[in-house]
Amino acid sequence: MYKGLKLTDILVTIVISIGFGIIYKMWGPLYYAVKPLGLHIDQLIYGMWFMAATVAFLIIRKPGVALLAEIAASSGEFLMGSEFGLEVLLYGVVQGLFAELVLMTFRYKRFDLFVISLAAISACAGSFILDFYKGYVGDLSTWNLTLFIIFRLIGSIIFTGMLAVSIAKALEATGVTKLVRPSSKEDYEALDQ
Repeated sequence: MYKGLKLTDILVTIVISIGFGIIYKMWGPLYYAVKPLGLHIDQLIYGMWFMAATVAFLIIRKPGVALLAEIAASSGEFLMGSEFGLEVLLYGVVQGLFAELVLMTFRYKRFDLFVISLAAISACAGSFILDFYKGYVGDLSTWNLTLFIIFRLIGSIIFTGMLAVSIAKALEATGVTKLVRPSSKEDYEALDQ
């Protein structure tokens, strides 16, 4: 079976990403609304910005989809006037690449919550690297930095892991994913009965 991306895969990934780009754009003001609550509560919702990668991968299930999805979603967010400016594109590339590396480690054959949560944690790690590069995270005291990291990891697992898997399962229940994913061996075996 050919594992490369076909035009249909790319187009479906971009359509998914446009939807997430709109969500990402709307998520910025929510993030800033929660930020004044303190104690890094805003980091609990930060995981939404990694979600395009895992949802698109769960639907298409091919190499390169997670990276493409994050790049397209961050581009859409940027084109809609993101309050984060041009840096959303860099974050999209890094977060998508880090998620893609985990999926590649499992040879793109595992689609369970564990692997998707690892991809979420990996995308989160990519965002930490960029945040440390920007300099403001390194100025936090140890307890504050620990809270920051733990909350962002929790948010990543909730949104990019658990919610993404739930969305994919809901779509599979409707049969929509069969339109973009080739028939499996189990599908052919079911025909022989």
